[in-house]
Amino acid sequence: MRRRAGLLAALSLAACAPQVPDRLPTAPLPYGAGISITAEPAGPAPGTTMAPGWAFAGGYKLNSAETSRLHGLSDIKVWPDGRLLAVGDQGDLLEARLTFDAKGWLAGVADATLKPVLGEDGQPITSQGDREYDAEGIAEFPDGSRLISLEQHDRVYFYPKGQTTPRPAPMPGISIVFNKGMEALAAWPAGGADGYLLGVEGTGEVFRCRVTGACTAYGRVDLEGLELTALAPLPTGGVAYLLRGYNPLAGNRIIIKVIGADGREVDRLQIARPQVVDNFEGLAAVKRGDGVRFYLLSDDNFNSTQQTLLFAVDWTPPP
Repeated sequence: MRRRAGLLAALSLAACAPQVPDRLPTAPLPYGAGISITAEPAGPAPGTTMAPGWAFAGGYKLNSAETSRLHGLSDIKVWPDGRLLAVGDQGDLLEARLTFDAKGWLAGVADATLKPVLGEDGQPITSQGDREYDAEGIAEFPDGSRLISLEQHDRVYFYPKGQTTPRPAPMPGISIVFNKGMEALAAWPAGGADGYLLGVEGTGEVFRCRVTGACTAYGRVDLEGLELTALAPLPTGGVAYLLRGYNPLAGNRIIIKVIGADGREVDRLQIARPQVVDNFEGLAAVKRGDGVRFYLLSDDNFNSTQQTLLFAVDWTPPP
């Protein structure tokens, strides 16, 4: 969730402030409810070169006439078969399937279900208080168990396979600035079957953790004046980081920064005006040929002046 503070920012951005409902329903929809998602083309034409080695592979603005809850999506994971998992900053969990056209370009979203994230008491986390439901990161292990990271009340939940109620998972023992917490989360196969990486939005610190162990320092990403919102271990080795920034004059700016296993920057892609861009917070990486397809998801903060955008971008590593 992106919150803007300060009198000057408040005056400048009053028209863009998130329109958050005064009262949140205890359950966004009946558990496991199916919804239809409309996908309106957005971004450049598929195949457009965005930078050397980077090609746009399809983009859409997502919405649904069946629910007012398809908003605020903060993280995304995608599998080679197109299965999609996303989580929202008002306690919503989206599962769906991506569709593709004959050329392999992203074509839309199908078979979607939307349900509430549940807390340790088995109830939707929206019922537990205003600072309890800000889900920012999601991960899934090969056995189907999952992790969800939350900020404001900073914590990480572990959901064992087949269970809908969680237990606390290890998190770094550091001081975290309010609302600048563990936005970046991903399963990390190199760290073991239950290994995962956690990244802190405000500092760029990254930690390696295990469900059965603890968290230790992994490194720190140079934020370049931006914020860390997502990370994705790469099938080719290394990790990709999504950095996000905003100011009233320039608007949104994001960078996908690809870091190799040796800690060096391999490549990067920046998206900013006049390109189509919004508050991208989610990043997923799927092996595609000799390269990687990245999926980007924007968090519209339940704000009618923003959009829920889903982009696909193909990256070919430099020689």
